[in-house]
Amino acid sequence: NPYAGLVSRLRAAWLSGKTRPMEYRVARLEALGRFLDEKKQDILEATASDMGKPPFEAEFSEILLCKNELHETLNNLSDWMKDEHVDRNLVTRLDSAFIRKDPYGVVLIITPWNYPIHLLLVPLIGAIAAGNCVIVKPSEVAKNTERLVAEMLPSYLDNDCFAVVTAGVQETTRLLENKFDYIFYTGTSSVGRIVMTAAAKHLTPVTLELGGKNPCYVSDTCDVQNVARRVAWGRFFNAGQTCIAPDYVLCSVEMQEKLLPALRKAITEFYGPNPQESPDFSRIVGDKHFQRVQTLLHSGRVVIGGQTDEEERYIAPTVLVDLQPSDPVMQEEIFGPILPIVIVANVDEAIDFINSRERPLVVYAFSSDDKVVNQVLERTSSGGFCGNDTLMHVTLTSLPFGGIG
Repeated sequence: NPYAGLVSRLRAAWLSGKTRPMEYRVARLEALGRFLDEKKQDILEATASDMGKPPFEAEFSEILLCKNELHETLNNLSDWMKDEHVDRNLVTRLDSAFIRKDPYGVVLIITPWNYPIHLLLVPLIGAIAAGNCVIVKPSEVAKNTERLVAEMLPSYLDNDCFAVVTAGVQETTRLLENKFDYIFYTGTSSVGRIVMTAAAKHLTPVTLELGGKNPCYVSDTCDVQNVARRVAWGRFFNAGQTCIAPDYVLCSVEMQEKLLPALRKAITEFYGPNPQESPDFSRIVGDKHFQRVQTLLHSGRVVIGGQTDEEERYIAPTVLVDLQPSDPVMQEEIFGPILPIVIVANVDEAIDFINSRERPLVVYAFSSDDKVVNQVLERTSSGGFCGNDTLMHVTLTSLPFGGIG
């Protein structure tokens, strides 16, 4: 196996105990902070080249959120590393009993292309903080960012304990044949199954951060323009290529009639009369992804947007209506700037619709009535929940993040 030597070298480094002292972990984490500061311009340029990511979006999602994660980790690491003493019974009264937080060992992190710095560094920060050795495999789809990570990140890390591997599908399959002590994968469910199958051969624990269709219920009682702005921002940020984006709206016919002009106004306000000319609107990452998203435009009826430019990989912010639950756009995660609206009679029907499908990464609910928001929260099951806003729950380092299988 072409990667066996690398994995063995990292395992020897881990067994030596080098990554365990707190001082070592802190030094490595501080080095990641320097990487973000010193290579900020390179990161902005690479993400712009890969998918036309606007500077504000890149700085917020790729740099600022990583720095927040670093600060949270550095501020709390000494507490997290402490033994947790537990209650003893009569027989063990004179003994000491405690929970020790132990590193797993050699960790593999496989990252996606949509937030290629953020979704690489956040799990890396956790793995370093916990005292592991790590191999990171950046996405080959975001070519410029992959090259930046491969060429620049190693100089900020200890190469005895950390490595960057660039690999396509075949090489990654070979990489997964090796025994790791933990695998952290972010991406699609289909590849998640491949990762989990490979991990199962070695009984390796995994974290799979997968996408899904995130429903967004909008009740009849709400501030329509406010809802439209927040939904449009959450859906069209990064041209919809966000795993926690609202994937479709559930609302009544009456609310749809109010929401459509409000969404049109919000899109114009954010991206101007022609979003293709806006410096604030991203592009689809690659030709294959562009073609897949473009075919989803044939579902239902386009009422806003719908324009495409294959050469630029541009798809306009688009809203679809008159949909059937069986339409292609309702069968897979969209991962593009398309927002379908599905009609439901009331909140009960919306909840039934959500519960009849796979459990999503996040559920959104908008209403001026807290009881309605709480009803959706209580009666649905999802990895995260956000009431009267979109995306913002992920900005909190104090909240855990992920789906529930």
